[in-house]
Amino acid sequence: MSNTPKELKYAVTHEWTLDEGDGVVSVGITDYAQESLGDVVYVELPEVGDKVSAADEAGAVESVKAASDIFAPVSGVVTAINEDLEDAPEIINDSPYGDGWFFKIKMSDPSELEHLLSADEYIESVEEE
Repeated sequence: MSNTPKELKYAVTHEWTLDEGDGVVSVGITDYAQESLGDVVYVELPEVGDKVSAADEAGAVESVKAASDIFAPVSGVVTAINEDLEDAPEIINDSPYGDGWFFKIKMSDPSELEHLLSADEYIESVEEE
């Protein structure tokens, strides 16, 4: 399967989280998700300061093939958004785990990370689709 870094945690809805420390996680979509979407042409991101809840819609991504909601993998407050994606959404296709991150969340309940999937569990869930 496509690139799935072991240090990240994954949601079944194809978002990843990277623990940045101090209760903050970066969020993006997986390589599998961007490959499935095709060429990304637009991203709708939450606002800095927005409160998000785990599994709730927090934005959207559109490609030449489809549109898909982005779900918050954990609850908390959005502390940063990747403004580069507004002018260059194709960054998501080029670097889904690097420069293509979507937003950062200051978690209200860090234990929610325990409910996300490991890389191996995520790969297994994708293979079952």
